[in-house]
Amino acid sequence: MSWSDAAPLDGIRVLDLCRVVSGPFATMQLGDLGADVVKIEEPGKGDEARTYGPPFIEGESAYFLSVNRNKRSCAIDLKSEAGKDLVRRLATRADVVIENFRPGTMARLGLDCDDLRRDNPGLVYCGISGFGLTGPDAARPGYDLILQGESGIMDITGTPEGPPSKVGTSIADLVTGLYAAQAVLAALHQRTRTGAGGRVDVSMLDAMASLLTFNAGMYFATGTSPTRRGNAHPTISPYETFKVADGWFNVGVANDRFWSPFCTAIGRPDLLADPRFTQAAARAARRDDLNAILAPIFAARTRADWVTCLRAAGVPYGAIRTVGEACESPQLVARGVSRQFVHPRAGAVRYLASAIRFDDADPPVAAPAPMLGEHTAAILGQWLDLTPPEIDALAAGGTFGPAAAQLPYEDT
Repeated sequence: MSWSDAAPLDGIRVLDLCRVVSGPFATMQLGDLGADVVKIEEPGKGDEARTYGPPFIEGESAYFLSVNRNKRSCAIDLKSEAGKDLVRRLATRADVVIENFRPGTMARLGLDCDDLRRDNPGLVYCGISGFGLTGPDAARPGYDLILQGESGIMDITGTPEGPPSKVGTSIADLVTGLYAAQAVLAALHQRTRTGAGGRVDVSMLDAMASLLTFNAGMYFATGTSPTRRGNAHPTISPYETFKVADGWFNVGVANDRFWSPFCTAIGRPDLLADPRFTQAAARAARRDDLNAILAPIFAARTRADWVTCLRAAGVPYGAIRTVGEACESPQLVARGVSRQFVHPRAGAVRYLASAIRFDDADPPVAAPAPMLGEHTAAILGQWLDLTPPEIDALAAGGTFGPAAAQLPYEDT
């Protein structure tokens, strides 16, 4: 299937009751793949990420815009019985419900998995939480910083002499969102075989702990926790960051095959005969000695010089780019990753597209992140076949909040 025929998830309906990052990032993945993602938001306030800033673009949060493309917004008051009833009705027409409230919240609203699947047995219900549905910490609130620390990731991030450090992006939120999207796709595939939906439980702690991989393996093998190594690799050298004349540079001599061309490229073929460095394990054991030799060599030349030199030698290398340099990089531009959509208020908004390609085709340009409640009437008409007078009656009953404005009925 190619993007030119139909999007992979065309026809799949996702009811999105998520806020902030982890859930919205998950539903954005599904929207990027063509699902009809309906974002349920609190009237008048919406997802709290709408307030995160600066920066704002014409009053719209850049933070919110970055994780909510390819969705439609439906403003429904979940504090009202009429609003909760409307969400139940929408769930009967959905393939997927995703929420990231604290465990127990959806049950109190009468909107948990058992409630919604009673009327829609084929529903895939995905709940994202900080610590999962079970265990002694199930009721704790989960935020990215907290889970980076609880998972052990912060303890191995940073320099040996410095404090624990968080990853520079919201990695706990984002990897959890990716797991949630992956799990939903697997559940939908299973539904094609069984005809039944089910519950998906995705924990931020579980997701982050899974990233420990070989660090956990080292602990299980030795009983000793790995410690912070900065940018050094525990078993490979040189595989780390060096200061160059005008910035920073990564070198990845990942195995013995690269050692000879590396030594030749940096003008030190004599290192090939040095018994301290002849094999990968020896280089890792004598990392400090090797770095003392390499540091002044790298510091003497610019980043561009080292790019040219190591590219010609076929040695793995990489510049340490700023976020701006990465966003403008020729590689991402050439692959159609750096793009823009047009938002009704913010205007032209740049974004980084999905990493997924089908049949070598770029994904289509994304629909902009929605305005709060922008699509309420259109969604209710399309999903529930409600007429304008019926929608007006719901508004009068408080479904859309105590001061719901007249809703636009055009299909936007």
